[in-house]
Amino acid sequence: MIMGLVVDGHCDTLTVIESQNRTLGEYSKVGQLDLQRMRSTGVDVQLFAIFINPKDKDMALKKCLYYIDKFYSELYQNSEIIEHALNVRDICRINSQGKLAALLSIEGGECLSGDLAVLRVLYRLGVRSLTLTWNARNELGDGVGEGEASGGLSKFGRSVVREMNSLGMLIDVAHLSERGFWHVAETSTQPFAATHANCRFICNHPRNLSDEQIKYLANTGGLIGLTFVPEFLDDQKPGLEALLRHVDHVASIAGTKCIGLGSDFDGMERLAYGLEDVTCLPVIAEALLKRGYSNDDISDIMGGNWMRLLKQVLK
Repeated sequence: MIMGLVVDGHCDTLTVIESQNRTLGEYSKVGQLDLQRMRSTGVDVQLFAIFINPKDKDMALKKCLYYIDKFYSELYQNSEIIEHALNVRDICRINSQGKLAALLSIEGGECLSGDLAVLRVLYRLGVRSLTLTWNARNELGDGVGEGEASGGLSKFGRSVVREMNSLGMLIDVAHLSERGFWHVAETSTQPFAATHANCRFICNHPRNLSDEQIKYLANTGGLIGLTFVPEFLDDQKPGLEALLRHVDHVASIAGTKCIGLGSDFDGMERLAYGLEDVTCLPVIAEALLKRGYSNDDISDIMGGNWMRLLKQVLK
């Protein structure tokens, strides 16, 4: 079996390791991801998210800058293992040197403080993806947590989408309301991703995507990063088998070219059986092979589809 490049589209490790009294470089039994476990598993590319809690709105930008500094500090301390990537050219160069490539993202547009100039500065600081909202409403639009009262993107949110297209940043619609998803679809000239979400048809959770949304991503070159969060996998038995059912469903309605992984490691309160930490990734590939997926399909799902999307969007 050829697994190809392994790419994980979302983890929250950067914003939890300090409170867990650990570093990215040391092997730990705490948390779900560190560089030692990633190396043993064969991870090639990791998108590290800086989570901005809406409760911290007044301090959002300062908090964001604090964790950008933390990101660079961790990479400096582990420079023989991991390096910051700004685009696919960087990823290929870094991987060719036997190192892991790290992309930096922000989860929550509160950090922009309603100003496109902040977005441009964050881009210059190395941020290459933005999750427009978390579950609540912010200046960009409404998250899924607003429920039936949720709207879509605000005027500012649409301007952020256009500016991200211009800069060459990946738009992430995970956590965004369904109406907001379609506003992004109307506004963006580039494909986009739901970096950590699953199928609503399999598990009826508001954070999961409808079949219509998944088909749109597939038809426009976008991607759904299937996540390991138990609540998004299955109400009763969340685990590897449930994740495979989500893969099967996306493949049946939209093909395998829009499927990636978006673990959300270190961003969940409880764990799914068989998906407890980063060492599960080869197990997923092996399970896909046993399920009848081809080597090409598996290579795409494990990372090839992410690489295609990043190559198109990032500059």
